[in-house]
Amino acid sequence: MTEVLTEEDGAVLTITINRPAARNAVNGAVAQGIAAALDELDSRKDLSVGVITGAGGTFCAGMDLKGFLTGDNPVVDGRGFAGIVERPPAKPLIAAVEGYALAGGCEVALSCDMVVASRDALFGLPEPTRGLVAAGGALLRLPRRIPFHIAMEIALTGDKYPAERMAELGFVNRLAEPGGALDTAKELALRVAENAPLALAATKRVIVESADWTAEEAWAKQGEVVLPVYASKDAQEGPAAFAEKRKPVWKGE
Repeated sequence: MTEVLTEEDGAVLTITINRPAARNAVNGAVAQGIAAALDELDSRKDLSVGVITGAGGTFCAGMDLKGFLTGDNPVVDGRGFAGIVERPPAKPLIAAVEGYALAGGCEVALSCDMVVASRDALFGLPEPTRGLVAAGGALLRLPRRIPFHIAMEIALTGDKYPAERMAELGFVNRLAEPGGALDTAKELALRVAENAPLALAATKRVIVESADWTAEEAWAKQGEVVLPVYASKDAQEGPAAFAEKRKPVWKGE
C-alpha cells in the first residue's frame, strides 16, 4: 500500500494520507510521503497550491502510537513531525478535513494556510490525556490563530471540538456537508490557483514571517520578498492580460 497519494488538477496538487484502517495515523512512511509531496509542490513551476486530506472519511488521528512504541519515527529531518510541522511548504496549502483531526492530525491542519472541514469533523489535542505534550507546533500556532484562553482550554482539556465551533473561532475557513470537504477545498484551491504563483508564494511568506518582524524592519523585509516578484515575467503578463482583456498565462517566473 502507498501511504501517501498525490493527484494533480491543473495547478493544484492534492495529497492524501492513505492509511484509512489506522485512521490515517502518521508513521514514518506517511511522514516521508508528505515531505516528498511538499518538495514536489514547492519545486514545480506548474503547481501553485496544495490540498492535504485523508482517505476513508478521516483526516488524521495523529501519531501512530503503536509504531511509536516499536521505534517507528514519524519525523523527517528538516520538516519535523509528519514531514510538515516544522517547515510547511512555501506555497499555499489547504487542509480538507473529514472525521478526526486530533493530536498530530490537528497539528498538520495547523501547519496549513487554510482549513476546510465537514460539519461533523472534530478537532482536538488529546496528548495530555496520554501523558504526552502537543509538541508538533500546536502550542506555538494555536494561540496565534484563536483567542488565547480558548487555545489554553483546547490544549489543557484534551477534549474534542466540533468543526462548527472551530469555524466560529476562525480556525476553519469554510464548512462543508459531510463527505464534501475535499471538493470544497479543491474549489477554494482552484480559485487561489487562478492567481500568479510567485505572487501567491510571496504573499504567504510575508503574512507568515511578518509576525516576527519589528515595526522598524517590517517595510524593508517586505520589500526583500516582494520586489523580486515585481521584476518577474508574470508581473508583466498580468497587466498585459488585463489590457488585452484576456486570461493571464502564468509561467511562475
